[in-house]
Amino acid sequence: MNVLYPATIHYDESEKRYTVFFADLPEAITEGETLDEALFNASEVLTLTLEGRMDEDLDIPRPSAPEVDSYLISPNARTQAALLMRWAKGSHTTSEIARTLNTSWPAVARLENPHHWPNLKQLDRAAAVMGQRLVISLEPIVSNTSKFHRALKEQSRR
Repeated sequence: MNVLYPATIHYDESEKRYTVFFADLPEAITEGETLDEALFNASEVLTLTLEGRMDEDLDIPRPSAPEVDSYLISPNARTQAALLMRWAKGSHTTSEIARTLNTSWPAVARLENPHHWPNLKQLDRAAAVMGQRLVISLEPIVSNTSKFHRALKEQSRR
């Protein structure tokens, strides 16, 4: 399971700026003078939006399917880990997971906290309790799905 939210990027000719929108998270909007800056800012605003929603215990939609002209943006690693733990938890209670791991309730609750850095051993053990396995991968910083955005990037170089 990946945490990659599709983002739409619009280039404003008159302003000479790129604006980034997330359909799944309407409050997450950012911009940049270059495409690279807009994409960097997109990851940051996505992270802050997801952290804010987790802090306030608000609903967090799963990423929708990307459209042809969208970029796939990921939040930072801590936020990804916290969100994946929340989604994988399913019907398991925090107490049940803590008992199975022979640890405390607060230790398990921290795994769902985007401001906490869990270690790989903690994530691996918790994933196993929830019937999952931890998979680590390195991905390109930006993943696009269309020639349109490559053309925009080329235009920004001029």
